[in-house]
Amino acid sequence: MACFRVSIQTDDFDVGAELETLRAKDSRIGAVCCFVGTVRDRNAGLPDDVMGMELEHYPGMTERAIEAMMDEARRRFDILGVRVIHRIGRLQALDQIVLVAVTSAHRAESFQACEFLMDYLKTQAPFWKKEQTAQGERWVDARVSDDAALARWGVTRSNLG
Repeated sequence: MACFRVSIQTDDFDVGAELETLRAKDSRIGAVCCFVGTVRDRNAGLPDDVMGMELEHYPGMTERAIEAMMDEARRRFDILGVRVIHRIGRLQALDQIVLVAVTSAHRAESFQACEFLMDYLKTQAPFWKKEQTAQGERWVDARVSDDAALARWGVTRSNLG
């Protein structure tokens, strides 16, 4: 009954359909927490507007890294299912880029696991992002705030396997 699934894809996704599949008539589920990330038209601290973004990944490695993140979430939290979708390719402002959805018997576990997975994804998943602006393209660097978010879970880059 439990669903733990990762997809890396160019196509958009239907949040409602994904949540319905994740729940799959599992009567143990009392909570579903969902995060949907979208492409912004700006990058905090930089002066120019973002027109779009291109995402690349390392096929196979990316899926394995996210599956390992999901395994870690299962060890830490009493969760029943996880669905992660991350888009690649060219995206425009307002496009959906990532879905993290978690099911559990109670809301606290779903909220925590969803946030944990998103923090992990931001810092550990092997994606490379390039923004398009009127001034040209630029690679998106890791943010200190993303590392700090992951560190509050007791995880740092140096103690990852």
